[in-house]
Amino acid sequence: MTESMDKPREAAPWHLWLVGAVAVLWNGYGAFGYLLTHLQGEAFLRSAGMTEAQIAFTTGGPAWMTAAWAIGVWAALAGSLLLLLRSKWAFHAFLLSIAGFVGSMIYTHLLSTGGEVMGPSGAAINVMVGVSLILFALYARRMTARGVLR
Repeated sequence: MTESMDKPREAAPWHLWLVGAVAVLWNGYGAFGYLLTHLQGEAFLRSAGMTEAQIAFTTGGPAWMTAAWAIGVWAALAGSLLLLLRSKWAFHAFLLSIAGFVGSMIYTHLLSTGGEVMGPSGAAINVMVGVSLILFALYARRMTARGVLR
């Protein structure tokens, strides 16, 4: 028999559903923003209160930056859904999301003037996103170790 069949699956604790729902809402909002940025472009960014310099930065990055952003956003949403599906792959999806996030931060803060253009509010959002991704990944790893995620 396989290992997963030998041990009964631990019942899902109430906080799995809470953390999973928060993760879907938080990362779903990021995915929605990504989608609208690419579907509506400057009109959406302007309606979000961005300055012309911020819009130019957001829409003018290299293709690899857009790919890193996409990987970060969509892997985070996938990790959130996998958490609710009680899949151990949630942890791996969150790790992939962190890699995408780190790639976008390298471009924003080291290879461009994005950090300056986006200002303190952009930096605060980036810190919140980074911390949340790390916490979601650690939570998924802990739930996997406890046998809640398989």
